[in-house]
Amino acid sequence: MTLDVGPEDELPDWAAAKEFYQKYDPKDIIGRGVSSVVRRCVHRATGHEFAVKIMEVTAERLSPEQLEEVREATRRETHILRQVAGHPHIITLIDSYESSSFMFLVFDLMRKGELFDYLTEKVALSEKETRSIMRSLLEAVSFLHANNIVHRDLKPENILLDDNMQIRLSDFGFSCHLEPGEKLRELCGTPGYLAPEILKCSMDETHPGYGKEVDLWACGVILFTLLAGSPPFWHRRQILMLRMIMEGQYRFSSPEWDDRSDTVKDLISRLLQVDPEERLTAEQALQHPFFERCEG
Repeated sequence: MTLDVGPEDELPDWAAAKEFYQKYDPKDIIGRGVSSVVRRCVHRATGHEFAVKIMEVTAERLSPEQLEEVREATRRETHILRQVAGHPHIITLIDSYESSSFMFLVFDLMRKGELFDYLTEKVALSEKETRSIMRSLLEAVSFLHANNIVHRDLKPENILLDDNMQIRLSDFGFSCHLEPGEKLRELCGTPGYLAPEILKCSMDETHPGYGKEVDLWACGVILFTLLAGSPPFWHRRQILMLRMIMEGQYRFSSPEWDDRSDTVKDLISRLLQVDPEERLTAEQALQHPFFERCEG
């Protein structure tokens, strides 16, 4: 998929990014972030295709404080990506470059794009296909948590598909290290996937904070969404949607859920527990009977 190109999408000038250009030939735009653009690129020596995320860090666009924030966040993301390198269901960072004006992260090219787009095309997935995707996702989350990393932005847009329809978790921009017993307070993520404790924490300064359990709530939202074709928590007035999340208000409505197994509904209900202490861990979720069903 090639996106329309605007003047802000012009390629960085040669001098600012010489090292990157000597090795890679950037091609069409395949995605956009808030402060970044993603292009397909070709490794000049081998002809192999990759994806490059290009972030502009110039005073024209950002204040000095914002510049340093973007640089620091990207360095943190790069550090985490290097730490988790090699996991079969996490995107592989191939290369990174930093110039005075731009930062470049080179990744494996995931030709089938986002799980979000695949779901939009298919509307809803079968339990069999959902089982395969969720097993891979939970294995990735379990690996992150075992390494004291919390992702904080799990959603179908950040799950990519390769040629064999295998998933890779991407976009570690909100990820951070979290030691056992340590808590976070920052409000970040995507509204429909936010765990209740993130919202409560942002509204109550006496709240103790949140931990890696927020990733399992998001896994529950993703699981529900893959099977229903729509999210469990949605309202056109966002304040009402946030209240639904904090109260854990969702329903297995007809007709989408009529043919779904009680087993998968049970797993969803154990992930969408408002109390993080009651929520399944990634390891516990992988032991759930839903994943014991035969693949045939």
